[in-house]
Amino acid sequence: MKNYGFTTTILHNDRQKGIEHGSLHKPIHTSVTFGYADARQLASVFQGKEPGFRYGRQGNPTVAALEDKVSKMEQGVGTICFATGMGAIGAVFQALLRAGDHVVSSSFLFGNTNSLWQTVAGQGVGVDFVDATEVANVAAALKPETRMVFVETIANPRTQIADLKRIGELCAEHGILYIVDNTMTSPYLFRPKDVGAGLVVNALTKSIGGHGNALGGALTDTGAYDWTRFPNIFENYKKNPALQWGLVQIRAKALRDFGASLAPEAAHHIAVGAETLALRMDRASTNARALAEMLEADERVAAVYYPGLKSHPQHGIAAELFKDFGSLLSFELKDGSDCFDYLNKLKLAIPTSNLGDTRTLVIPVSHTIFYEMGPERRASMGIADSLIRVSVGIEDTADLIADFKNALD
Repeated sequence: MKNYGFTTTILHNDRQKGIEHGSLHKPIHTSVTFGYADARQLASVFQGKEPGFRYGRQGNPTVAALEDKVSKMEQGVGTICFATGMGAIGAVFQALLRAGDHVVSSSFLFGNTNSLWQTVAGQGVGVDFVDATEVANVAAALKPETRMVFVETIANPRTQIADLKRIGELCAEHGILYIVDNTMTSPYLFRPKDVGAGLVVNALTKSIGGHGNALGGALTDTGAYDWTRFPNIFENYKKNPALQWGLVQIRAKALRDFGASLAPEAAHHIAVGAETLALRMDRASTNARALAEMLEADERVAAVYYPGLKSHPQHGIAAELFKDFGSLLSFELKDGSDCFDYLNKLKLAIPTSNLGDTRTLVIPVSHTIFYEMGPERRASMGIADSLIRVSVGIEDTADLIADFKNALD
């Protein structure tokens, strides 16, 4: 395929491989089994000697078409889709880690990822949480048994940004697998491959799907990591080219064995939503910047956290690496203001828990998605009781600003 731009590539990707009956979208294939006229071919597919589908849990034509799209977005060598974003993150740990291994993770994490790390730590894997906005903190935490470093591009909800480029250089120097969760930026605003990430996580539910109507997650191998340096690859997967070792083992040990498979109907919704990713991210980023500037200028607001503001501690990193600053922001009201009262006065913004929707969504963080981790852990992550997270949508900018300002008034 000719080297087209981001949106053109996604729009026309299915057609490059031919689609049944001239359809413009890959159809929804609901069958969970795939028959072969030649039994030898069936065996050959199962043994990985030729391409084909074995069973719906391990792959499906509709899901495969989405995987190819995500690979194109991230400029990767391959992608595996999962039922949810957490399924994708869990697959990394399930397939690649063993008791006695060690992981360095950013301490500024999505609440469920933080919870999952605690589970992993209870199963014999060492986990150290560090402030990844400074590469020195990551370097100080490395051990001989460190197998991977895990960070998010923009932390949810306080928007801290990891020292992405320098951490990538550190991991390359030590032969450590570098995993970047790209959900908050999306492949349109940032490609972790450019900073040396070997695996990229995307919660497809969020900006890529974009409409809050399908759950999904993806792991993309960028081709940047040398899997011959990873000690936990099983011998029977080494018959494949080394570039494929990681994804082959993840597909077998996580997708096949644990079964967090993406349904074809959801894959279709996500694939269609992905076609407008660039348009939506441009609009949402513009809205988020305008809203953040309005809130920062209002004396009734104690603090605003948005990478597009010059006051943000990592504004320079964001400006250097990202196409734009994204749709996620958070803010704190001054003492004496009740965040619930404020949220109840909003007319357009919807109190709910998702991110990356076409509509603007708000949530009181410490009372909901970060409640379970307790006040001590919240304090260590800089999450105040009055913190409100905003996933900015694509509404008309003036309407959105008026809604948040009227609630303050």
